[in-house]
Amino acid sequence: MLGIFLDIETTGLDPLLHRPIDIALKVIDLATGEIKGEYQSLIKQSSEVWEQSDPVSIEVNGYTLEQVQQGKDLEVVRKEVVDLFTRLGIARGKAFFICQNPAFDRGFFTQIVGVYTQEKLNWPYHWLDLASMYWATFVHGLNESKGSIPGSINLSKNAIAGKYHIPPEVQPHHAMNGVDHLIQCYQAVIGMQWEYSSEPARD
Repeated sequence: MLGIFLDIETTGLDPLLHRPIDIALKVIDLATGEIKGEYQSLIKQSSEVWEQSDPVSIEVNGYTLEQVQQGKDLEVVRKEVVDLFTRLGIARGKAFFICQNPAFDRGFFTQIVGVYTQEKLNWPYHWLDLASMYWATFVHGLNESKGSIPGSINLSKNAIAGKYHIPPEVQPHHAMNGVDHLIQCYQAVIGMQWEYSSEPARD
């Protein structure tokens, strides 16, 4: 089974208004930890799109218009992602996406590769989130210790990382940094400490 660890940086929070500017992913064999493939690219956007940016989002990811305009055209990124997934044999039942916040990333990913293209290619439609994984293990631990569910809990990725003594994600929040941090947190939550090279497999 393959896990597609994915993160996207954007010009804002609303996929109806804002656009993706940085995408990164690593496809990992979840049994062995082997990196089967990886991808990262800035996505070129126009100054008109940039003018609609949410300032808080741009402060978080730290990108400038000049940097984004050095990125690749959306059509090129789309083709490269499709080619990578095709080469790796990404298909429903054999892989799924893992994100910090799938409700966010999925909306912007479909701007890159449309829903009907994903369906035609039989790509996975299951997007798993780190917070649900942590919550399941947290509640299991409470059941084991006869504890009670708290009135509030912080389920952010950095808060989860802190529970396992993992440093917070480095800033600014570039997409590949997010992917690497997500993988660390996933390993801690699931209890898998793979031994694998950080380099992707070569053909």
